[in-house]
This record gives sequence, C-alpha cells and structure tokens, in this order.
Amino acid sequence: MMRFSHVALNCADIQAAIQFYTRHFGFEVARRLPIGDGLEIVFLRQGDMRLELFPVGGTAAVTLADGPATAGTLRHLAFQVDDVDALLAAMGEAAVVTLGPMDFDSFISGWRTAWLRDPNGHIVEISQGYVDA
Repeated sequence: MMRFSHVALNCADIQAAIQFYTRHFGFEVARRLPIGDGLEIVFLRQGDMRLELFPVGGTAAVTLADGPATAGTLRHLAFQVDDVDALLAAMGEAAVVTLGPMDFDSFISGWRTAWLRDPNGHIVEISQGYVDA
C-alpha cells in the first residue's frame, strides 16, 4: 500500500514558515528533528497532509541527493510505503536511487527511506515507518 507522505520545502526562515502555515492553513508542528549547529528539520501536519521544512541559506543553486537545496524551491515529493526494499526490487531498473536506502532508527525506530529520480529529474522519497511525535 502506498500513501502520500509529504512535500519538502526549502526555507531560508523556518520560523516564518511555521508561523505562516500554522496561522493561515491550520498546520501544527508534528515533529522537530535536530540536525546539528542549532538547525532542525520541522514536520508540519494538517489532517493527513504534511510539510517537511528544511533549513537552507541563500539563493545559490545547490543540488543534493535528496533534491535541490535552494530557498523557495521544492526539495522532493514523498510517499509512505509498507516496504522500501520490496518496492525498489519491484521497480528494477526504473529505481534510479540517488540516496539510500537509509535507516533513521536514531530518530524513530523502524524509519527507513530512499530517494529516487523520476524520468523528469524530480526527486521522489519513499519511506516506511515514519510517525509523528
């Protein structure tokens, strides 16, 4: 079974994004993940929808294995699946993996993720086991 998971946004000012989406669109903070140097990734949730906010600086074009890292850009689309490895195996050569699979057990037990490039160059994350705080 596959379910839509989240849209990841690159933010020069995460606090402003949190305020904007919570005040005007009814989102609430679902989880904060510290990533070092006082920075964090923040998941917002509104019903079944989630936004994943990534801290980025400046407007210089930087592309990472999990998507572009430029303020104001879409980083990646994400889907929850029951088994990351089974989906990758079923996809065969169509699974152009850019990063992973990776386990994030230090954050959430059982969280496993991989990032793929679609035929048009968009990054798509497939993930199993993520839960809100």
